[in-house]
Amino acid sequence: MADDEQIVRDGLTMVLDAESDLEVVGGARTGLEVVRMAAELRPDVVVMDVRMPMMDGVEATRAIVADGFGGADDHTVRVLVLTSYHEDAAVYGALRAGASGFLLKAAATADLAAAVRAVGAGTAWLDPVVAQGLIKEFAARADPAVPTSEDLRRLTNREREVLVLLAHGLSTEEISDHLVVSVATTKTHIGRILMKLGLRDRTQAVAAAYRSGVVQPGDAPPSRAKRT
Repeated sequence: MADDEQIVRDGLTMVLDAESDLEVVGGARTGLEVVRMAAELRPDVVVMDVRMPMMDGVEATRAIVADGFGGADDHTVRVLVLTSYHEDAAVYGALRAGASGFLLKAAATADLAAAVRAVGAGTAWLDPVVAQGLIKEFAARADPAVPTSEDLRRLTNREREVLVLLAHGLSTEEISDHLVVSVATTKTHIGRILMKLGLRDRTQAVAAAYRSGVVQPGDAPPSRAKRT
């Protein structure tokens, strides 16, 4: 649980600890502290405030997602952003940094536990207010299935690998086997690709890969990762 206000951390911790299947394993006050604790504790989910000292939640999210902290058991730390501020820059910044969900603090008591469960299971969670804003932005794009070069630069190397494999027609299970990662991890990568590129589904992702030049017709699929 990462928030610079102790009273907020304590209150949200009580909400989650009251659930029989959830446990808060640590609390952080700064962005630097939550990145360090995520590496040490490797929780399933980090609940991340946006505005924190030393490193804001967007940068902390980017640092956690870029590393992933996956060990021999392929454990991935996912991020649920929780904030009082519904600002487009914060929303898009966090999602593009790789957050798996975004929840406003006004909805925390009712929806926090459900959001944590969803993100922990490898799916996405968007507050309805946030989702409405994203829909409006993507609907205004001339062609949402053609990401810009700036959009593509937001993808991590692993997300780009997953996009290429999607374009070659591999299923989620086949991608997982190809990269030697869990199905849940692959689902997380696919969800982040769709969010970062502003795409609706896998079909649009495949179209985007070809139309943006990430994959060329006739390209051979990349080699499989070696199992160790």
